[in-house]
Amino acid sequence: MAKVIEGLFYSESHEYVRVEGNFGFIGITDYAQNALGNVVYVDMPDVDDEVTAGEEFGAVESVKAASDLISPVSGTVVEVNEALDDQPELINQDAFANWIIKVEMNDKSDLDNLMDAKAYTAFCEK
Repeated sequence: MAKVIEGLFYSESHEYVRVEGNFGFIGITDYAQNALGNVVYVDMPDVDDEVTAGEEFGAVESVKAASDLISPVSGTVVEVNEALDDQPELINQDAFANWIIKVEMNDKSDLDNLMDAKAYTAFCEK
């Protein structure tokens, strides 16, 4: 079973959000990185780009497949995880420690549309 962390918010497209104040750290879940296999490239937006809940903001490519990244919340990108430019495999090592983008959220009510750890675990078991 893939690792799921309490206190995060999860989307049906297997992204997570770790909330700190008005900021959301967005990455892919352990379940997603397991399904993808060895990650070889992460396509990220630029700082100051706007992301919209439910819409694509980038992609993760592995030796097996490419997968679009769907933003679980709306907001402005304030930071990208530049370590992933040179070491995309960090996502395979620890998907939760290696977030992809940090967003200043426009509306925290976006979180109401996401799952908690328990609901996400049940979703993945289906």
